[in-house]
Amino acid sequence: MYVEGWGWVDAKLEDCFPHTTTTTFYIVYPHEVGGTIMAFQEGFTMRFSIVAGVALVFLPCMAHAREPMEGHITNETPVHSSLHDIIVSHGDENNVLTLFHLKEDGSSRRRITNDEYNCLMPSCSPDGEKIVYVRQSENGMALWLTDLDGKKSRALTTAGKNLVPSWLPDSTHVVWMKSQPGKDPTQDSQLHILNIETGNSRRLFTDPTQIGFSNAMPTVSPTRNEIAFVSNRSGHMRIWVSQLDGSDARLVSPPDMEDHTVIKAPIEQKVPAWSPDGTWIAHWEGVEMIHLSQFTGIPNPKRDHMILETFHVWVVDRNGKNRRKVGRGDDPTWSPDGFVTRAFPDQKKGGPRIMIETATGETELPIIPPKRNWGRFTWKPSANTTD
Repeated sequence: MYVEGWGWVDAKLEDCFPHTTTTTFYIVYPHEVGGTIMAFQEGFTMRFSIVAGVALVFLPCMAHAREPMEGHITNETPVHSSLHDIIVSHGDENNVLTLFHLKEDGSSRRRITNDEYNCLMPSCSPDGEKIVYVRQSENGMALWLTDLDGKKSRALTTAGKNLVPSWLPDSTHVVWMKSQPGKDPTQDSQLHILNIETGNSRRLFTDPTQIGFSNAMPTVSPTRNEIAFVSNRSGHMRIWVSQLDGSDARLVSPPDMEDHTVIKAPIEQKVPAWSPDGTWIAHWEGVEMIHLSQFTGIPNPKRDHMILETFHVWVVDRNGKNRRKVGRGDDPTWSPDGFVTRAFPDQKKGGPRIMIETATGETELPIIPPKRNWGRFTWKPSANTTD
């Protein structure tokens, strides 16, 4: 599904999810924004804008009295030698997506951006000094740059369809996906690269074969001259790895099946993320939410449930071997010491629950306050990961 421009769509949630019996509803947005999750209450009318294939939801019912911020985790503490820093985008007291700097246990939270517009998809530079993010206004989505104190914010691009920024290891160049007006970004995106010091930018890929396909959601290896990205080169959206110019592209994580035989929809892959040592790639895999009843217009609660059950995070090595399923969820990231995360809706919390693998199992990262929308998060690299 694709809707061009800014437009508002109203839909009763009970019409979308008639099988839900609890008083909390969850919508997982399309993966062009990284699978953002928000909680809704029964009986309210949801009002959302679809921009560049992205459902951006704004709910007046969410702007009630501010919930207290979660502090320290109450169960197992992650097995780390020290607490790592995180930059997260979540709603403030006015439900504006805002960047916050905090510790991985939810402590020491402080605000970075103070904007009337949503700030989302943060990515921290390898030197730990800068953040590139997407700023969404009525004109579209632009890339912005700031420091960790939020005192030196400036635009890097004009507003348009600029999404999913990521850094090169030099902390000077940024890559991102860009789609032209009137185009479906899931089928017609290209990758761009920009020097934050000079402002010069260009198309990233020059390989004549690869530029013939849609390329999206770039993430550059921290240790090699390689980039992981999403492309429809093989038909469905899949995780590919190539040289920075797009040459020597290879499919690295073929799914067990191309199409779901019961749901009758393709298995897609999105949001790749490199491990800090450049050995592993985590990504989302499942049936896209555009096949849910709310988008098809054909109520089918059983099929909706099956679709949501396909959402999982997978990990594979850069050579396409040792593929394994991490667990249900979306939006994988890697901590600086090499543990993978995944996010999924939590009805009790009224928002996303973020889990991280540890040396002894899994535990939760309490970085999103209850009943808040969010726009992804990034880790501040440790000193020993930026050498």
